Amino acid sequence: MQALGMRFLWIFGWLGCLVWHAQAQQAAPRRILVFTKTAGYHHASIPDGVKAIQQLAAQHQIEMDTTTDAGMFRMPELQRYAAIIFLNTTGNLFDSLQQQAFQQYIRQGGGYLGIHAAADCEYDWPWYGQLVGAYFKSHPAVQKARLWIQLDPRFPELEALPHPWIRRDEWYNWRIPPAQSQVHVLVTLDESSYTGGENGDYHPVVWYHDFDGGRAFYMEFGHTSESYSEPAFLQLLQAGLQYAMGEK
Repeated sequence: MQALGMRFLWIFGWLGCLVWHAQAQQAAPRRILVFTKTAGYHHASIPDGVKAIQQLAAQHQIEMDTTTDAGMFRMPELQRYAAIIFLNTTGNLFDSLQQQAFQQYIRQGGGYLGIHAAADCEYDWPWYGQLVGAYFKSHPAVQKARLWIQLDPRFPELEALPHPWIRRDEWYNWRIPPAQSQVHVLVTLDESSYTGGENGDYHPVVWYHDFDGGRAFYMEFGHTSESYSEPAFLQLLQAGLQYAMGEK
């Protein structure tokens, strides 16, 4: 009987540990990494973007780290993050081991959010181009343009955005726009509303897709400092972050 009682005590103790572990996991703070390394053009708006994301994170009880150090891209370090934001990154960012670590992170269910010049880097790494969805080619001068919202049940926030949406930014032309069969486009650019567009009638600027085991959300907006205090921009940024974190 004594042995049986000890067995029950052990079982109940084990179950209690499982419950505590599950509760601890639920209570654990969510964490994101904002990566801002530039090996090419350096956007003056990067500090504004970091500040805006910090404020969003604080409002939604998300912990946040920022870095320009590609050395942080190693496993299991990256597993600490629910999503990684590439904020106006440019040029060649990683060595081969860092590329492998980031690829492993995505393949294990990690999330990526690319902002503006996140499409202007790692041109020699085709996997990264597929993750983002498109590579930057060129851009005209900063100017206002008309945007069309593509409603998506996964993103009800889009219904609150202006239809059409007139905003000022630096508008990228793509080497090859992302294929409609590979990404879900949320916002397109009307090239008849500004000068310098080169992608024609199909010019997406915001999209998302499940990719290689993980999630990727890209928004072309974010060249100007003013972007990061624009309520509609921040609303879309928050929705993209939720998707990248696996909460949509």
